[in-house]
Amino acid sequence: MLTSIIESIFCCLMGKTTSVVLPVESSDGKPADGFEFVEVKPGRVLRVRHILPERPATTEAQPEVGSSVHCKRKITVYRSGQLVIENLGDVLHAEILQCQNGDVEQCSTVEVELSDYTTAPSSPDPKPAPPLPTSDQQKPAPPPRRRRRRPKRTVLIDTERCISSCKGTHPDVALFFIHGVGGSLDIWGTQLDFFSRLGYEVIAPDLAGHGASTAPQIAAAYTFYALAEDLRAIFKRYARKRNILIGHSYGVSFCTFLAHEYPEQVHKVVMINGGGPTALEPSLCSIFQLPSCVLHCLSPCLAWSFLKAGFARQGAKEKQLLKEGNAFNVSPFVLRAMMSGQYWPEGDEVYHAELTVPILLVHGMHDKFVPIDEDQRMAEILLFAFLKVIEEGSHMVMMECPETVNTLLHEFFLWEPDNSKKDTVTTVTADQTTAVQMLAVSTGTPKVNKPLNK
Repeated sequence: MLTSIIESIFCCLMGKTTSVVLPVESSDGKPADGFEFVEVKPGRVLRVRHILPERPATTEAQPEVGSSVHCKRKITVYRSGQLVIENLGDVLHAEILQCQNGDVEQCSTVEVELSDYTTAPSSPDPKPAPPLPTSDQQKPAPPPRRRRRRPKRTVLIDTERCISSCKGTHPDVALFFIHGVGGSLDIWGTQLDFFSRLGYEVIAPDLAGHGASTAPQIAAAYTFYALAEDLRAIFKRYARKRNILIGHSYGVSFCTFLAHEYPEQVHKVVMINGGGPTALEPSLCSIFQLPSCVLHCLSPCLAWSFLKAGFARQGAKEKQLLKEGNAFNVSPFVLRAMMSGQYWPEGDEVYHAELTVPILLVHGMHDKFVPIDEDQRMAEILLFAFLKVIEEGSHMVMMECPETVNTLLHEFFLWEPDNSKKDTVTTVTADQTTAVQMLAVSTGTPKVNKPLNK
């Protein structure tokens, strides 16, 4: 603690920042252990771990037929701030949507209030007035005419999507793993090893200022749009025909961005503790608005707070995982710029509702950063969303419960809709409500109650 204070005082007096980790290439110029360094912009280099399994050259890829799904929904935003989503296409009866009683509850209409609008708390309903006495000569008054709502914006989605099983033996499948604020590609170590052994091609980059990527000393380098363009360049460089995006925390927003920008190439998405479908806006009253030197003094306290909030337990094992994953090991300047640069007004409920890709939501029950209500709201908004809750996990659930997370992800990769259980919604009623299905998975066994693959 005393060393951190002395270093921060030296930083303030000299006007310099602490040492920055820069990528170091091997002497022969070839990537070691699957690590590569990609220059996305002049002077902006990202470390990427790219594992391409060796496959026989004579093996020809067999095309996956999959299941064709009609994705049609009408998204209406009213001036009152109400969002109405009508699902008019195919309805999937997937085993991963099973309720506890075995019945599948479907929703045709979703009505929510946009997060941008603030509503006053509703007062309790008054006691109903006693009915007026009626006689044979007196007719009951007609019901009041409802005022017609005027839509502010209407979006109609009508497309066909082919959803197929993605196996490790398929050369046209690539997995992208994107970490969040303060992390690095090392937090995916267990997942990268697991899926690469199954034959999948895996790609995991370090965000700018994280891990072994370069750390520009300008705040504009860490805005959402700057980081999104970095990941766009990585995606275009390594993308295959069928790509699966796996994001954690802040990385979920970049997965959403890429899935929206490349709907034909993004086949499936996994969101781990990503939060609700709301536009990003930095908090003006956050501790991360303090000067970088002050944050440097507080870095031991911030690291302990992250350990306490990010893990369900705070033992020696969790501390070792935090150290091995190189998590929360960024400079105060980068941390402050990352938190201040989370501005993305386009990523609202409508933006998420326009996604037609199947999405698996994974939530750690003890997550203190992302409440479960936010993931439930995300599941309500998305077209094909499957919410899984891991009982013994927290915010860093992929590090705490790697076997369970790997099993869930693998079964989701192999899952494809069953056309024999596919219905078409012909009528839409406003009285139908949304039911979000949750399946609690215990870390005691890597098996889940209902497998995704048929």
